[in-house]
Amino acid sequence: MRLEIEKLKLIYSGDLILDSLDLGVEEGEFVSILGHSGSGKTTLINIIAGLLKADGGSVKAGGQLVDGPLAGCAYMPQDDLLMPWNTILKNVTLYGRINGTAKEDEKEALRNMEAFGLKGYEYRYPGELSGGMRQRAAFLRTLLCRADLFLLDEPFAALDELTREEMQDWLIAIRQKDERLARTTLLVTHDIEEAVKLSDRIIVLSGRPARIVYEKRITPQETMETKERQKWDGPFKTKGDGPFLSREKTVGLNGQNDETKKDRPLLSSGSGAGETEAEARRETVRKEIRAVLRT
Repeated sequence: MRLEIEKLKLIYSGDLILDSLDLGVEEGEFVSILGHSGSGKTTLINIIAGLLKADGGSVKAGGQLVDGPLAGCAYMPQDDLLMPWNTILKNVTLYGRINGTAKEDEKEALRNMEAFGLKGYEYRYPGELSGGMRQRAAFLRTLLCRADLFLLDEPFAALDELTREEMQDWLIAIRQKDERLARTTLLVTHDIEEAVKLSDRIIVLSGRPARIVYEKRITPQETMETKERQKWDGPFKTKGDGPFLSREKTVGLNGQNDETKKDRPLLSSGSGAGETEAEARRETVRKEIRAVLRT
């Protein structure tokens, strides 16, 4: 889903929160939004989701003006919001139970449990899971919404550093394995490293009134094309509306069948000089963002 945001303006309690903010997001792009607390990051995605009405400007999603809750949008807040009285299976199929597709969603959820690190916990309750497992369950619930746009509001902020890094690695891998998670995504975060690690593009908002004061593509076009070539035919293969686990052979980076390398790193844009150059670019972006946030 493509987003077009033009001249967005919001006033709250007499304060100008957003002022003539323009932003375009291409279909399938992963954009991170950084900024100080109170700069309007969550406000922006609430307006995009149609949960908050702007005082000026417009938001278009898929070419249609957003004027109310946006269909085809999945919003994942910082808290996992799992219902403690329901099993994990019932939690992740909430959308289906509301919309009359519970049986189909349960079958799809069970097919995905292993991929999301939840196999064996389908009938456990949220209180029995670790923080990382709960977040993976929340992501599975988000996936099963069949959305074209994902709005993620600091989904890893409540996790400890080690678990947060593991979740970031997991999200990158699962997005590359399952095309349904490689949808248009906006991530609100305070974590510079998280933004650099996950994003195709990063924007930084100023203090109030919020404007975009920095914008950088972190994933060069050639690297994006490399990631496309590295998508697996297995262990995930698309069948119908969802992936299923497969023992079929994977495709190596050289295009040859590879029976053994199941856990290939999906993030690397290369090795040696190429990877050194990519890391140098990422470090430059980190320094630029820190400098912008200090001003």
